Order: sequence, then C-alpha cells, then structure tokens
Amino acid sequence: MDTALFSPSSLFGDTSDNSSDEELNTHQNFVERTHRFPGMELVVREFAFHQLNANLLWPGTFAFAEWLVQHQSWIGGRHVIELGSGTGALAIFLKKLLHIDITTSDYDDQEIEDNIAYNCKINGVIPALPHVKHTWGDAFSNANPNWDLVIASDILLYVKQYPNLIKTLSFLLKSYQPKENMKTSPQNEQDSGLRCPAFLMSWRRRIGKDEETLFFKGCEDAGMKVEHLGSRVYCITSICKE
Repeated sequence: MDTALFSPSSLFGDTSDNSSDEELNTHQNFVERTHRFPGMELVVREFAFHQLNANLLWPGTFAFAEWLVQHQSWIGGRHVIELGSGTGALAIFLKKLLHIDITTSDYDDQEIEDNIAYNCKINGVIPALPHVKHTWGDAFSNANPNWDLVIASDILLYVKQYPNLIKTLSFLLKSYQPKENMKTSPQNEQDSGLRCPAFLMSWRRRIGKDEETLFFKGCEDAGMKVEHLGSRVYCITSICKE
C-alpha cells in the first residue's frame, strides 16, 4: 500500500468538533468514541491503527452527512453502496436516520468487515448492513451490480490508486442492472435531480490541486461526466447514460 500524502492524525488533534473529548473505551487495538452526526450521536469503534487507513472518521464524512440530509430527496428509495466505508459510520447514520437501503464496502480485509458489523450492533442496526469486500480495480463480486447510487467520502488519499478506483467506478456505473422492482423512472430522476445510476462523493481537499485534477480527468477520459454540486460534493455519471 502506498504511503498517504499526509498524517491522518494531523487532521484531528484537539480541535475536532465532531467527536466527544471523552473516549468511551480503549482496549487492545481499538478506541470507541461518541461522534456527533446531524440529529444523532453514534458510538464508533475505530482501530487505534490500521495499515489501510480504515481507522478514523475523516472530516468529509461529517460534511457529507450534513449535505445528504439537506438533499435526502435525492437518495430516498435508492439502492446504495458506499465505497471505502472504513468504520461504517456514514452508512450506519444513513440507515438509522433515513432508513436507506445501503451496503458497505472496503478492502478485502476481514478486520474491517468485522469492525463495521460491531459498529452496526452497538448502534442498534441489527442485522448488520450487508458488506462487500472489494479492492479497487479487482473484479467485482457482483457481475451485474444493481446499486443505483454509489457514495464515498474522502477516498482520494492515494494518487497511485486513482486508476483502480476509476476502473471500479466505471464498472459500477456502466454495468448497472436495476432490479425489476427497483427501477427509477425518468420522472423520479427529474424530481430528485440525480441521474440513475450516479456516484456522489464528498472530498475535503487536502492534496495539491494538480493531484486532485488527475482523478477527475481520469474519470472523464474513462467516459464519465463530473459535476461539482457545491460544498465540495461531486456527482459522477456515465456519459453513455445521457
């Protein structure tokens, strides 16, 4: 795995407004903290350290949660998958607040999957959310993906992984096969302002503009359209769906 362009711990320090100062529990390789999301608090178990950076909640998670609440008509009734779920906190939040049909996903790593299941349980999401182990760029376990909305927050950490991430996005958007009972009508798309399928991403810029542009240009070169929706939220769709 490539080295991150910055230290995750440098983003938080003692100035975070999103988690409580008191750690609820520290044991072995984990820390449990209470994090404030719009309208609720979640207890989230985080890895004290994880080599794949699945150990912390990033600033974009909280900003994206607020944006999604403000635009909940865009995601209501959607069949959603989150890329780079990490602790699973955002997906758990959406499930609890908006009753979203959502699947988590992250690297093919059993520790990550087990920790997401743990966080589901301690926050009352039972059974645990469905989870897909997927390393970007590899073949997807579902050859006919039926998620009409893909979401992610703060996943542009590793520039060398952009081609793999773009390959995964291209597959999910261009190979989309809706279930018969879950098709989104053109009128519903018009009402929500969001095409089907689509990728919504929140990115709180922490890398150079040139590196960031590499991802968006790569998406366009792969036949996808990139739109900035404001508040550092981006929508990416397949041009062939136009």
